[in-house]
Amino acid sequence: MGAAPGLTWQRLRDLRPAELTEAADGWRAASAFADAARERVDGDMSGRLTRTQDSESARSAVKRLGRLSENYHYVHTETGLIRGTLDGLADELSAPQRKLRDALADAASHGYTVDDNGSVDYPAGGSNELTGDTFPGGSVVGDNGLIGAGNPGLYYDANGMYDPARAPGTPTPKNPNPHRAKAQDIADRIAHALREAHEIDERYSSALDKLRAAPGLTVDSRTWADVASDADAVSGAAREYLGKNLPLDRSPAERKEWWDRLSEEQREEYISAFPGLIGNLDGIPALARDEANRENLQMLIGKLEGKHDEASRDMLGGLKGIQEKLEKGSEFPMYLLGIGDEGNGRAIIAYGNPDTADNVSAYVPGLDTKLDADFAGGTLSRALHTARGAYHADQLSTTSSIVWLGYDAPQMTPSDLASGRSVMFTNDAEAGAPTYNAFMAGISATNEGAPHVTAIGHSYGSLTVGLAAQEKGGIPGADDIILVGSPGTGADNAQDLNVGKGHVFVGAADHDIVTKLPNHAEASGMLSGAAGGGSAGFVLGMGAAGPPGAVIGGGAGAVVGGIGGYMAQDAQGDPSEHWFGTDPASKGFGATRFAVNDGATVLEDRGKMTAHSSYFDPARDQESADNIARIVAGKPGKITEEVPR
Repeated sequence: MGAAPGLTWQRLRDLRPAELTEAADGWRAASAFADAARERVDGDMSGRLTRTQDSESARSAVKRLGRLSENYHYVHTETGLIRGTLDGLADELSAPQRKLRDALADAASHGYTVDDNGSVDYPAGGSNELTGDTFPGGSVVGDNGLIGAGNPGLYYDANGMYDPARAPGTPTPKNPNPHRAKAQDIADRIAHALREAHEIDERYSSALDKLRAAPGLTVDSRTWADVASDADAVSGAAREYLGKNLPLDRSPAERKEWWDRLSEEQREEYISAFPGLIGNLDGIPALARDEANRENLQMLIGKLEGKHDEASRDMLGGLKGIQEKLEKGSEFPMYLLGIGDEGNGRAIIAYGNPDTADNVSAYVPGLDTKLDADFAGGTLSRALHTARGAYHADQLSTTSSIVWLGYDAPQMTPSDLASGRSVMFTNDAEAGAPTYNAFMAGISATNEGAPHVTAIGHSYGSLTVGLAAQEKGGIPGADDIILVGSPGTGADNAQDLNVGKGHVFVGAADHDIVTKLPNHAEASGMLSGAAGGGSAGFVLGMGAAGPPGAVIGGGAGAVVGGIGGYMAQDAQGDPSEHWFGTDPASKGFGATRFAVNDGATVLEDRGKMTAHSSYFDPARDQESADNIARIVAGKPGKITEEVPR
């Protein structure tokens, strides 16, 4: 029947999935024990020793306890994967077993015999109208649907070659015995059930074979790389189980309802066995996502440790930077709401619990942002500044300030500039907008109250936020939108952003050239000027030489030659029209422009674009940082305003 050796219909019939579930429960207990032991080592032993003693021997003991903690961490993770694998296997094998038992019951009801090899014997039946003789009985072999040697139910010619003309489903002379067709149906169902069980068994056996620890276990980066491979194998093996049991194709609100119906034990299983899915599933509460993603983070670090290409090394720097911040902590509890190595990397980090906060903000970074050391060291700090500012703006309410890198922001590299994914195009923002909205819908679903929600977009991220706001229904839950350093949102008017004209706020430094980029017609004229050697030429390229201009995205080396000249002279056309539509800081757009520092000119800061990168940093622009924080805290009446352009 194409089944694995030893997998007979008798064994499938007599299989007790409950025994697999009981075994999974045993592994669950082992996983829970290892997790509890790790907590005791970290808290009661290592933590107490660190707090009470300061000596070489104490530091040595803490180091040894750290290794012990990692061993328990590894045991907890691997046993959790085994548990999930066994539960998935038990669940999936139940379906073919049920089909087999139904077929056997039908055979018994008709008095047919099922042979050891799965063929079905049927009795004589019917009557020949000419002779009055009863048509003889016979035996049929089931067709399991495979093409080839793994299917004894196929038909062969005299030379042993497969004959498609005689295969099931093709016109053949009808057997006059009425039992023949019924027996064939039963035999086919038995064969299909065995084939399905065999495929399930192969998938899960392959995954379980991977879940083996090397002798003399030392938990290091290679170990965690192996764990990452194990987790992928388990998720791959359990794809049908996951598709049936997890609401992957449901809305965030429906996922939250599903999660609430689960027992604590079921939640623990999903987190430990499938951290990559649970950690990045919108609608799952923050505490669960954080727990799962801290496992994901460790595995991703291990996975990338063995790679030496530039992209992997950059991403590894970002992951390690995030891990260091999580371990160190801050005055606001940190929650890892998303992490991944897709594209240029994914990372969603919150300062403050978004499920319990009175105010929630989700900031989308822009041009040249990716998961690297700069993200961990710089971009994250912007959310922390906002969390601190919101606390000072209203100490009676709680705030969760989130950095959302859930999309690929355009990069200033030669390949990006030469493709349709460069900053000059909307492709990345269009791809990120629905993903951002799904995340925000998850925030609305998991928050325990009715929070004040602010969507924040900086630089190219403001285009992503703008496009998200223009989708049907707008950004889920958003009360206010903040746009800073924006080259445009794709909208003509603040009212197009679906939060009401008085709830769109814009910060635009006078010396931030990104907020004064030309429109397409003006840029075309500049390109023509560049071709003719004019001083107002427009050159966009990596390290391109040109007249005094500006670097888009600090450190990227992409020079926009002639922009300084463009800004210094009277521009042709409508000055409120930018590369991505109406200037959000213009009077015609209709947003509330809040006060920010002018910032340094392009020439003063030698192209470092500090005017474009200072909006969140109180050390550079206290007024802008305070205004952003007041809006996030639901205190827009306290901001200082600036006259629109």
